[in-house]
Amino acid sequence: MGGESTTRTAPRSGGTGRAPAGGRTGQRLSGLAVALGLVLFLGGFAWAAVVYRPYTVPTSSMTPTIGMGDRVLAQRVDGDEVRRGDVVVFHDKTWVANAPVVKRVVAVGGDEVACCTDGKLTVNGKQIDEPYLKGGPAEITNFPTVKVPEGRLFLLGDERQGSLDSTAHLTDAARGTVSRADVTARVDSVIWPAKGMLERPTGFETLGALSRPGPLRTIVALIIAGAVLVLAGGAYGPIAKLLGGSRGRTRTEPARAR
Repeated sequence: MGGESTTRTAPRSGGTGRAPAGGRTGQRLSGLAVALGLVLFLGGFAWAAVVYRPYTVPTSSMTPTIGMGDRVLAQRVDGDEVRRGDVVVFHDKTWVANAPVVKRVVAVGGDEVACCTDGKLTVNGKQIDEPYLKGGPAEITNFPTVKVPEGRLFLLGDERQGSLDSTAHLTDAARGTVSRADVTARVDSVIWPAKGMLERPTGFETLGALSRPGPLRTIVALIIAGAVLVLAGGAYGPIAKLLGGSRGRTRTEPARAR
């Protein structure tokens, strides 16, 4: 018939079964991505649980580095690993009974520490630059030179005007020093609020090597990489199905007039 118009549909593949979206290779790769992602994600959290402990700092003695109520992650370390400039967690019954204390190590066994020279802390006669004090004075009042006994540490709070640190215990038998054995952890990062990794105490480099940062950055990278792989692998099937469905929809086109 001259004026008749018809449509033709693209043939559909026979059979009732459907192959997995994206093909078998894609499905296998997505499964591997999810499996590897779970290993990295859960492994990162497990590593963190073994290496780190969370603490809440109850006072403002470490401001501006760590504020009152801030949540920190501290790497479990032995006291022998502690070096100048480290912010450590320790227990000393003569300071606070049954509670952890967070302070900064400014001198170790054999050092002579005093304050102040031109407004700066001195260790072994060298003036120490402490940028983490954010322009504040090294100490509001002077204290006499202290010779730190071997195996012990001299600690100060970053808030030098009101911190109950070694300067508040100078009349004790240990002259304000704390045993290395009392140190349980070294603070790496402030996680709440998210201030990030602590500033490196570079002013102490002239006196010896600094402690290396803990593996926190590596752990965070593993957790993020694992989450990305899990999400990417899980999303592959739906995306492949969506793209395959859009290409396989029935297409219509006008037939020639007969």
